[in-house]
Amino acid sequence: MKKFYLSAIAVALVAVLPINSQAETDLSRIEERLQALEKRAEQAEQRAATAERKAQELEHIMMTQNVVPQASQSALPAETVPKKTQKSAPGVQYNNDFGELKLYGDVEFNMDAASRKGQITSVRTALGKGNEPNKSDNWDINGRILIGLDGKHMKDNGNYAGFSVQPLADMTGKMNLDDAAFYFGQQNSWEAKLGRYEAYDMFSLGQDTFIQYSGNTANDLYGDGFGYIYMMKEGRGRSGDGGSVQLSKSLDDWYFEINALVEDGTSLFDDKTYHGYQLDNKKNVIYLRPVIAWQPNDFKVAVAMESQVINNAYGDTVEGKWQDMSKRNGYGMTVGWNTLAQDPDNGLQLTLSTAYLDATSEKDLSIGGFGLWRRAQLGYIFAHNDIKDFNSDKISSDPNSVLNSTPGKYDIHTIYASYELPQILDLDNYKIYLGAYYSRINTDTHNMINSHDNDRYGARARFKYFF
Repeated sequence: MKKFYLSAIAVALVAVLPINSQAETDLSRIEERLQALEKRAEQAEQRAATAERKAQELEHIMMTQNVVPQASQSALPAETVPKKTQKSAPGVQYNNDFGELKLYGDVEFNMDAASRKGQITSVRTALGKGNEPNKSDNWDINGRILIGLDGKHMKDNGNYAGFSVQPLADMTGKMNLDDAAFYFGQQNSWEAKLGRYEAYDMFSLGQDTFIQYSGNTANDLYGDGFGYIYMMKEGRGRSGDGGSVQLSKSLDDWYFEINALVEDGTSLFDDKTYHGYQLDNKKNVIYLRPVIAWQPNDFKVAVAMESQVINNAYGDTVEGKWQDMSKRNGYGMTVGWNTLAQDPDNGLQLTLSTAYLDATSEKDLSIGGFGLWRRAQLGYIFAHNDIKDFNSDKISSDPNSVLNSTPGKYDIHTIYASYELPQILDLDNYKIYLGAYYSRINTDTHNMINSHDNDRYGARARFKYFF
């Protein structure tokens, strides 16, 4: 019996030992295969990393040379592909890790036919100071080319910073500048801006083609001997003698803005004269200009004021006593309805604006409005000036002035119209505007107007090209 048990154990050992040995051999082979596969995977990853590095180097070279093959654009990440903007936003835009950079241009040339170039208002009717607005030529060609460069960097959390610079080259061979500003903030929330720019427009003229009651909004707006159309522009910015800083906030349908303009206050007045007094600048002025706007849909309403807050900034010595003439407080409101965004062809834009100025020895009221439908616009501006005091002994005689050097009240009526001819030569970015205006100054006292020279009129063809 004992021998039987020993024999059984021996048979079992003989049968089991070959099986265990075979399993160990198979496991060893599987481990070897797994190690080989793992090694191949590591080699594939290394080759992929090398290919990706070479692709990035090639992409960097292409972007440096502004060249991206058409076939490879879809394979590159969207944020690294230089792309042209849509038709509604002319220009060329490039994106990289530091944000976006956009280059664009605005060509504007005019062919004018006018009764004469002499103005009846303080605000110049010619394009730029170099065009001699007092000359009596009936024909004129003028214009300029703007080259703009904008940069902006926005983070995923909405924080951003950017800049804008817009040099101008005009037909007289001079170089000027529209905007040169730096800004930063958070998207759809708040923004801070400083530099040279224009703040919120409180007296829009819409598709204005000819009357040109705009431009350098803080310089030479007022001139003795001419009417004054006050349009809340004295503290708006884009000054040639100072800079601005602005804080703005967007909250649902509301928009809040406060702009501060710091400059030589006498730059507002042509020849630095006001009511016949020669102004002496003592210190720079500060215009504070808060704006509140509400736009729930196509309807918009905005109210604002601008106030010069520095006392004794400039003035004149009258009979041995210093007289402060730097008080200037303005108030304005604008109401509008605009459906052009939803229907560019048949939409309607209606705007009504009013502005009131309370200044040293002068009060001015302006009311203006326009309607735009199917690219045709008709507008009207009324201005009432009330001058309480005028020093006729010191004023320099200007043969081109319309008004005599006497206190009094007078009104200015202006009618203007324009029409847009789109897609010239089937180009979306090339338009021609046809415009005309008629302006007249009236007063109850006939001796306030020199030689009954009280009206102006003209027509213009404006060639407008964006790129």
